[in-house]
Amino acid sequence: MKRALCYLTAMIVTFLSIFPYSIPAQAKPKKAAEFDERQLYSRAAVLMDADSGRILVQKDAGRAMPMASTTKIMTCILTLETAQTEDLADVSAYAAKMPEVKLHIREGEHYKLIDLLHSLMLESHNDAAVAIAEHVGGTVEGFAAMMNEKAKSIGCMDTYFITPNGLDASAQVTEPDGTKSTKVHSTTAGDLARIMSYCITKSPKKDEFLKITRTQSHTFQNYEQAKDGKASPGTRSFTCVNHNAFLHMMDGALSGKTGFTGNAGYCYVGALKSRGRTFVIALLACGWPNNKTYKWKDARKLFQYGIDHYQQKDITNYDYTPNPIPVENGAGKDRLVKTKMQLYVTVEQKEQKILLSESDSVQVRAELPKLLQAPVKKGAQVGSLNYYVNGELTAQMPVRAAQDIEKRSLRWYFMLVLSRYFYPYF
Repeated sequence: MKRALCYLTAMIVTFLSIFPYSIPAQAKPKKAAEFDERQLYSRAAVLMDADSGRILVQKDAGRAMPMASTTKIMTCILTLETAQTEDLADVSAYAAKMPEVKLHIREGEHYKLIDLLHSLMLESHNDAAVAIAEHVGGTVEGFAAMMNEKAKSIGCMDTYFITPNGLDASAQVTEPDGTKSTKVHSTTAGDLARIMSYCITKSPKKDEFLKITRTQSHTFQNYEQAKDGKASPGTRSFTCVNHNAFLHMMDGALSGKTGFTGNAGYCYVGALKSRGRTFVIALLACGWPNNKTYKWKDARKLFQYGIDHYQQKDITNYDYTPNPIPVENGAGKDRLVKTKMQLYVTVEQKEQKILLSESDSVQVRAELPKLLQAPVKKGAQVGSLNYYVNGELTAQMPVRAAQDIEKRSLRWYFMLVLSRYFYPYF
């Protein structure tokens, strides 16, 4: 009977080590009905958990499309991270001749970058964008290269920037294999949401970004560059007013940027915070004139869906101890020669909060080797605990050795012989 119980216990342990564990819900949000993407006007849209980057709702999220002035969130964050905002930017003839919407800066004038950034984000001025780009990147092309490099560094692989202001554009590009192709200024709803999430949660300049994009109005002037290098206020003054109407439409609205061109249609990228949860939306091709308000309707639907159905949960919060891992050629302190020793391991637990709905499925799988070779150092990573949400890998926790296991060596065998002959002195 005892032997049968041992076999049954071993079978249960083996079963649990092979199949994933499901983590019970820690809160009871509303049962998430499947979001019907047909109720959105946008041709492409995303609702994202800004902290984890997980897409909660999507409609054609991976489709590359023009994104108009939502481009300017990248122009702004890149400038904040790479330049001194009190620097003076010179206005070139090219910047001055940008089409509407524009600040009407003039060739040869000088403006502080911080003032141009407010012009960029509050009123979406195209000439301010080019003046910024030329100051930071040397040329528009140089700045666009910086934008593309930054996009890739934060995981945006389907985005291509040509302009700093989002005006429709295309360019001939030489691919790594030497072939030439035509690229269009474009992004995807998923990538655009990812950029906004970076701007407000991960960038070292996130506070400055939020401060600028939440400013209701900003007054400034141009500067005269004196021969001694010192600047003095000029004769022209400007006031920019924030045109992101959504800041006043829902409680918790954090930031956002509108956009429109003939090819892109109306676009919007925005963020909202509610009870510790930060949501980001991206809307592309959300109507054309005279449907300017469609983007606000889509924004409300997506944000409200997130508020109603998603709660923050720690997906690593549960008891689990992986089985010991066999180690070959290990040297035991008890001087017993064993073919295989057992290495005890611990999971490096670290809180990992993400937004989950009641209908989300969480699985945990241990990725551990079947066998290790001595020596093994205490604290060395020997595997990982992988957390999957709806089948998608979302988080990983290291599994580390809880003990040292030395390798059997000539010295170890010598000491073993001595212990056998001179026991109990060893």
